[in-house]
Amino acid sequence: MSATGLEVFDRTIQKTNSWLNDLMQVLRWPDKHKVYLALRATLHALRDRLTVDEVAQFGAQLPMLIRGFYYEGWDPTDKPLRERHREQFLAHIEQQFKDDDSVDPGVVARAVFFVIEHRVSQGEIEDECHSKNTAGRGSSLRRRSR
Repeated sequence: MSATGLEVFDRTIQKTNSWLNDLMQVLRWPDKHKVYLALRATLHALRDRLTVDEVAQFGAQLPMLIRGFYYEGWDPTDKPLRERHREQFLAHIEQQFKDDDSVDPGVVARAVFFVIEHRVSQGEIEDECHSKNTAGRGSSLRRRSR
């Protein structure tokens, strides 16, 4: 029996929960809402540094529900951002947690990229690693050999 009445919604909720559960384990955070905020903030920081085509290619590989909050509030005008430094990237994640001193945006970014590399196709990860817009973060996107 379908929980939502639509199998496609049930599947995307299940996939999204799986992503969040993986991220909860990596971050060792018990708060699923906080983990969701970490995933969303990191995806938005990444999204805003990609070209429109790269945003669409990457977004197409995300589960439907995650894809929705990946695109939430996106304005492709003046994108990608011309920020090229790690500190600028992490500042966008830090902004989400400005009232929580216990959050290290570098740890959050690494954890999210770890989950991404295990959930998104290898070809897309390699494309993003070689993109001029993700220079300097490519090593965190590369899939480790299993």
